[in-house]
Amino acid sequence: MSSSSSAPAGADSTAAAPRDDGIWSTWKLSPAPVRAILLGVFVNRLGAFFQTFLVLFLTQRGFTKFEAGFALTAYGVGSMLGVLVGGALADRLGPRLATLVSMGGSAVMLLSVLYLGYYPALVAAVFLVGLIGQLYRPASATLLSELTDKERQVMIFALYRWALNLGTTAAPLIGAALIVVSYDLLFWAEAITALGYGVIAAIALPRREAKPAPAEAEAEAAPAQPDGYRAVLADRRFVMYLLAMLVNAAVYIQYVSTLPLTMRDAGLATFWFSLVIALNGFIVITCELLVTKFTQKLPIKLVVGLGFALLGAGFSLYALPWGVAIFLIGTLVWTAAEIVAGPTLFAYPGMVAPDHLRGRYIGSTQLMFSLGSAVGPGLGVFLYDAIGLNVWWCFGVASLLAMVLATSGMRRIDAAEAESLASETPAPEAPGTAAAATTEPGFLDAQVSSESR
Repeated sequence: MSSSSSAPAGADSTAAAPRDDGIWSTWKLSPAPVRAILLGVFVNRLGAFFQTFLVLFLTQRGFTKFEAGFALTAYGVGSMLGVLVGGALADRLGPRLATLVSMGGSAVMLLSVLYLGYYPALVAAVFLVGLIGQLYRPASATLLSELTDKERQVMIFALYRWALNLGTTAAPLIGAALIVVSYDLLFWAEAITALGYGVIAAIALPRREAKPAPAEAEAEAAPAQPDGYRAVLADRRFVMYLLAMLVNAAVYIQYVSTLPLTMRDAGLATFWFSLVIALNGFIVITCELLVTKFTQKLPIKLVVGLGFALLGAGFSLYALPWGVAIFLIGTLVWTAAEIVAGPTLFAYPGMVAPDHLRGRYIGSTQLMFSLGSAVGPGLGVFLYDAIGLNVWWCFGVASLLAMVLATSGMRRIDAAEAESLASETPAPEAPGTAAAATTEPGFLDAQVSSESR
């Protein structure tokens, strides 16, 4: 652990004390609302059973496999729309209120699924579970970014990813135990964990002060500027970053679709696929925070570029016909990509966004990751069926393309340039809030659960 930041007795009072940006110091020095968010998302993800067990629940109730699959698709579509709506709500209403709406609304809709027998109404409820249940994600990330010093943002997002991943890893095991009792208990447990985060948010998260309206004369004199998500799309450099996240997610998600098919066709038992996935999860949970202690001090373009390069290299190794060893080595390489670049990738949008658009910048990033995760499996399996092992070379090239897009679009984040970020963005500067005053000017959930990684 890094040394204490306290200056030694008798030292020159003008000398700057060494800053400790380690894991424990970042947690200890974070404001109470930041620690509440980390605790809240962990509690919420411990009860993340719905998506995992929805198909089994519906088929057990007598619905067909097609009907169950269609309902799961409705959930996915709702989830993608939810991060967009959540980003807008975080900007307009504040992260606290957006989180309360998300947790309270999802708890109600989760329980409604238990008691709806009419299929169209059931699908609508499942869609709303996905939509409302994801509103909190941009809100949580927005508040983390607002309340955390620039120098600690990469580490705080590493802690955020760790809480998400740890909760998501434990959730299926807890869910399997609850199913032994009943599916009703499973849904009630998830609703209770959602309400648990809601209670934490109601108590610990700050209320956002109303932003003062600009003077009428200033409003008339100011040139028309795009607002909302139009302002995000007008930021061409950030759009390049969004495209990079889309490609990155489409490549990354191949570990759940094309990889198991490749290992099966190589004559390997399912045990080996389970092993490489468990290896990835173990390394991410145990090593990402430690690695972030070092990567947070490096230039963000270097970290992101290295991450994309490692992802492409790891997946390209799967094209080599060298048996189980190459699958283990390839997995180690792309897992290194995840722990090196993941926290920086998901911290970046909040670091460069204008204050009044931070939720939308974060929401659009999460949308691109979710969209890539949705289209990637089908595209990967289609290409694998067409060109076989050569598909892994294609994924390597795609990662290099994402690397070029990301590093070309990303802005430098350092002390000298932090003050100029607002002038680089196309949207006008908005009046600050009490929360934003504690942070610098101007987020792979990411997660993820599959959501955060």
